[in-house]
Amino acid sequence: MAQDGHPTLGIGMVGYSFMGAAHSQGWRTAPRFFDLPLAPEMRVLAGRNADAVTAAADRLGWRDVETDWRRLVARDDVDLVDICTPGDTHAEIAIAALEAGKHVLCEKPLANTVAEAELMVAAAEAAAERGVLSTVGFTYRRVPAVQLARQLVVDGRIGTIRHVRAQYLQDWIADENVPLSWRLDKTKAGSGALGDIGAHIIDLAQFITGESITGVSGILETFVDERPIATGFSGLSGTAGTEKGPVTVDDAAVFLARLTGGGLGVFEATRFAYGRKNAIRLEINGSRGSVAFDFEDMNVLHFFDASDDPQVAGFRRIVVTEPQHAYIASWWPAGHGLGYEHAFTHQAVDLVRDVAAGTQPTPSFADGLAVQRILEAVERSAASDSDWQQI
Repeated sequence: MAQDGHPTLGIGMVGYSFMGAAHSQGWRTAPRFFDLPLAPEMRVLAGRNADAVTAAADRLGWRDVETDWRRLVARDDVDLVDICTPGDTHAEIAIAALEAGKHVLCEKPLANTVAEAELMVAAAEAAAERGVLSTVGFTYRRVPAVQLARQLVVDGRIGTIRHVRAQYLQDWIADENVPLSWRLDKTKAGSGALGDIGAHIIDLAQFITGESITGVSGILETFVDERPIATGFSGLSGTAGTEKGPVTVDDAAVFLARLTGGGLGVFEATRFAYGRKNAIRLEINGSRGSVAFDFEDMNVLHFFDASDDPQVAGFRRIVVTEPQHAYIASWWPAGHGLGYEHAFTHQAVDLVRDVAAGTQPTPSFADGLAVQRILEAVERSAASDSDWQQI
């Protein structure tokens, strides 16, 4: 039992770079700001390099380390395995953890291929019959303004969905001298901007609208086909060497989509939008109004109500920091905004509560598979000169 009297939930995490640090922040913070039925304990961190993983564990707050994820999965003090590794390892680690009776949180995209994702869903469904739960880390769902957008749609405030416009714009490799990393290697990442950041806007569009994408027509482009090989690479940056290697993923993806309710979608994901650091933009137009969101102004949601008097009608700017908004009551007074890291805390909070209640967390591995099928359909469309692909 934890000191506060709640049963503990032993967390083991595989991977400790960018996402590992973000997930660690979530696990550290969740029990300090939210009343949880289980007390998450950061018990063990796994990484291949003993010195590097030990340093990361000290920095991020993990009690112990392993240099083989299989030993982490086998440990009796680990109840939940958090996977923060490149996509080529997701399936093997997740399936092993589920079969060992461990709950699983797996970073997005769920896998590198539909076939891998299908195996993961099958393992998750079998594990669920034994009370073992799993979820995929589409963390932007946990931003309070996104939660409000979803609620407005559920409440019918924008009516029937007609248009979805979704963009994820970054510039972190717009400079052709930015060095190679695993994210630019198809064997490790599966795809480039499409899977890494496009997966997020696909999930957000389906989450907010409550609808599914049924068909796509897409284009992929690689603007810089070789880059310097990095030395001392860490996270999203590194020092460029003189030798170059091939970029084997897309730099940008653009696709059209149809939704189950008859609406149309336009999606764009790129790492070549100079000046856009992490611009996740969604605008959803319905028969009664619209909602619009930009993550670079993440505490704000814009809402247009078409029933307003035309003399005063316009987009309403809602600062989503009131205690009535999702998650906010556990944080700061109204007007004191949240940041990127808070969504990872909310992810941990929701997962701990679901594990305690024995209820299926969302998004599920099946939700992750649905996104994977869309990613693959966009790739098929791009490879066939933009023929329309059904999901």
